[in-house]
Amino acid sequence: MARPVIGIIGNFHLINDQYPAHTVGAMDCCAVSDVAKCTPLAIPANPNFVNYEDLLEICDGFLFTGGRPNVHPEEYGEEETEAHGAFDRNRDAVTLPLIRAAVERGLPILGVCRGFQEVNVAMGGSLYPEIRDLPGRMNHRMPPDGTLEEKFAPRHVVRFTQGGPFQRLYNSAEVTTNSLHGQGLKTLGRDVVVDGWAPDDTPEAIYIKGARGFTLSVQWHPEYRAAEDPVSRPLYEAFGRAAHAWQADGKPMPVADVA
Repeated sequence: MARPVIGIIGNFHLINDQYPAHTVGAMDCCAVSDVAKCTPLAIPANPNFVNYEDLLEICDGFLFTGGRPNVHPEEYGEEETEAHGAFDRNRDAVTLPLIRAAVERGLPILGVCRGFQEVNVAMGGSLYPEIRDLPGRMNHRMPPDGTLEEKFAPRHVVRFTQGGPFQRLYNSAEVTTNSLHGQGLKTLGRDVVVDGWAPDDTPEAIYIKGARGFTLSVQWHPEYRAAEDPVSRPLYEAFGRAAHAWQADGKPMPVADVA
């Protein structure tokens, strides 16, 4: 039997600064294939090429990845400023309705970094343009120098709600994660529950209360060495179990049954 198909949302990219492409990270594909035991399918983040109705029929789950551009603040009712950084309105047009539709139908979704923020915005929440500018907050951005291993190195603890889905998933009150983001959650979207926090109280793990299917999302990057990392592996394994369950009978697997 064919493996479940996980749609991985891509990012627009100029190869050699001139050749347009839609790309997904090799690490994302490895995490989906090797850990979740599913088939990764790269999805161009442009509404001229795809629509969410078709994607819901093709895929057994969706991975909303990180990316350099940020969600445009107009999507949550705010004006654009320099602090908001670069944008990709085409990706916004694909991901936000797709998240809402997948949640309603019960298809498994996993949000990572920008994808974490997209889930909140899709559900009606908003974002801070720059976490490090807030009083009492640390700098969560990717270190500007160093090797890939140094950039993705563990940087801070994430503490979980006692008895929440992440605490049950890891059988631990806290884990240590990397940190490579500039923006963060401001107001929470409808039914979005924060289940994990950095030491400076920045939200790092969320789920959607009452959702029919798997809706865990994280602010860190679990795709890095997912097969061997003790924090990453359980998350992708749980995501994979939900996708396999959907493929088998088309029924959602709630977070409570996966974690």
